[in-house]
Amino acid sequence: MARIAVVIASLLIALSATTAGVSAQSDALSIELNRLEQRDDGCRVHLVLENPSAHPYSSYRLDLVIFAVDGIIARRLALETAPLHANKTMVKEFAIEALACSEVGRILLNDVSTCRSEVGDIDDCVATTRLSSRASVSFIK
Repeated sequence: MARIAVVIASLLIALSATTAGVSAQSDALSIELNRLEQRDDGCRVHLVLENPSAHPYSSYRLDLVIFAVDGIIARRLALETAPLHANKTMVKEFAIEALACSEVGRILLNDVSTCRSEVGDIDDCVATTRLSSRASVSFIK
């Protein structure tokens, strides 16, 4: 009988951990590389950020590395995307000056260098950030 109680308790703990993991994933911030737009001064990048959580971000600073089509690093940019409101989808834009969109091979989310919400600093936001791309280049971490 005691052995059955231990097995049931173990199953409940495992189920609770799995449910917490699913909840954390469903609350994860997602960033979509939506499009690249050629401008006279360079390439304009459009990002769609979705914060499905109940917590707004006061800082969400991306460390981005832009690779050229030949695989060589072309630029490194720091981009503050906050404020990111709770339960909200937002569009952010930034320019890659003096680089044509056709020269962009891929974009790397190297890090989320600052990640802060109403509860304070959050560790390792890069691990929980989901990325996708609708553009002609990949967006990776």
